[in-house]
Amino acid sequence: MKLSAVLLFILFFNINSFSQQVYSKKEPFAHTYSIVARDTITGDMGVAVQSHWFSVGSLVAWGKAGVGVVATQSFINPSFGPRGLSLLENGLSPKLAIQTLLDLDEGRDVRQLAILDVQGNVHAYTGKNCIEAAGHIIGDNFSVQANLMEKNTVWPAMAEAFKNSTGSLAERMLIAMEAAQNEGGDIRGKQSVAILVVKAKSSGNAWEDKVVDLRVEDSENPLKEMRRLLTIHKAYEYMNQGDLAVETGNNVLAKEHYMNAQKLNPDNLEMKYWYAVTLANNGDLVEA
Repeated sequence: MKLSAVLLFILFFNINSFSQQVYSKKEPFAHTYSIVARDTITGDMGVAVQSHWFSVGSLVAWGKAGVGVVATQSFINPSFGPRGLSLLENGLSPKLAIQTLLDLDEGRDVRQLAILDVQGNVHAYTGKNCIEAAGHIIGDNFSVQANLMEKNTVWPAMAEAFKNSTGSLAERMLIAMEAAQNEGGDIRGKQSVAILVVKAKSSGNAWEDKVVDLRVEDSENPLKEMRRLLTIHKAYEYMNQGDLAVETGNNVLAKEHYMNAQKLNPDNLEMKYWYAVTLANNGDLVEA
């Protein structure tokens, strides 16, 4: 099935894309599936993407705390990321921001783009010459979009998975991407994945404004590796909370956080060490 589909893709690509080439040869390809979304509880905003392309996150996923997130894909115009965020900062809605970007772009027919702002307003666009199967679905506080998919059921599967999911925003976006892959995913396979989550309100310090910023640049199973990394990320969040509890002298709370971290990442010796230190400080020398 996939071999036949790939051959059809090559035929389409040679006949259609190169005979009507309106994009710059400097612009990378990132045929992919992605999601932009907002956590209605925390206000955090995120973008997640998977593709059979090296380091897809460095090209597709853009975000700024207190402003919004952007996914720019297909025959990528990377400038859509920073320019889209700038347009949001200057008061444009996601719909007007996308319209402004496309009006100035001769390659608009091969672009795919989604923008979500801090209020949860979202808009998406799929160019008429994006390689099939391609499309998008806009939902409440999210949008899913895909191109060069094996089936046209990929992005609907993402939308349903996200709507029915629970957990952190990063976790829910990963669930959506796993649903896409289970539905067939990118016709070429898989290679890299990225998840970026930024805060609803900027602190003024860029290094404090990212909740999650994880990438798998090159892997035979990038989604599986991303799930592993996201679990470790959560474990280190517990570690950080434990450290803060120690600083305030709350060793009981620190013990709880370190224990939760160790449960998520039991093979990490440093986590075991700090858990043991906290047990000892609490007088639990035998358990330590």
